[in-house]
Amino acid sequence: MLYTAFLFGLISSFHCIGMCGPIAMMLPVDRSNQAKKVTQILTYHLGRLTAYGSIGFVFGMLGKGFFMAGIQQNLSIFIGVAMIVVILVPEKIFANYNFSKPVFKLISKIKSALGSQFRNKSYKSLFIIGLLNGFLPCGMVYVALFGSIAMQSESLGVLYMILFGLGTVPMMSSVVYINSYLTIPIRNKIQKLIPYVAILIGVLFILRGLGLGIPYISPSNMSLFVQEQPNCH
Repeated sequence: MLYTAFLFGLISSFHCIGMCGPIAMMLPVDRSNQAKKVTQILTYHLGRLTAYGSIGFVFGMLGKGFFMAGIQQNLSIFIGVAMIVVILVPEKIFANYNFSKPVFKLISKIKSALGSQFRNKSYKSLFIIGLLNGFLPCGMVYVALFGSIAMQSESLGVLYMILFGLGTVPMMSSVVYINSYLTIPIRNKIQKLIPYVAILIGVLFILRGLGLGIPYISPSNMSLFVQEQPNCH
């Protein structure tokens, strides 16, 4: 299921244009030296990937706990359903519950720290900007985190989130150059694709949990469980 991370990152990067695009366009990079500019942008992305990988570690560790408890199949089905629900339920309904209220002060501190880094053109500042950017609330990241929980280990949880982040790199890197070509109608059309991709990934997780014996998509129940003795024929 790791391929779903990159696929989702690739398509959700069009959502990132609206949310994080302004941050990318404000990066304190060297506009006169193209080679240096590339390394500076990559440093920014390295910061984002570090943030995604760290939270992927936490959620992967959580998923490992479920895996060791032997409920990974049910968890995969639950995660698939949760992905679909998050996409289908109107955002206004979630807003009414204000889930982010308990961490509002922390988010404010992150934004303040982020703003202060734009005054410095060092690689350290670019890395920190990417790092803080990666910790900002984002619906697409939340959906990806569901996938990292289903990866059943810390390392795979980290890898899932890094692959998600890598999927966003091409568009986030080129946003400065092609921003003028991405008109509002084009962005709206691309935005409409995101829910379909997220639902498809949710369905894949559900199929994975059902253990239907479909190679690479829905492995049999036997291959999903850790056994004390090998199953030999």
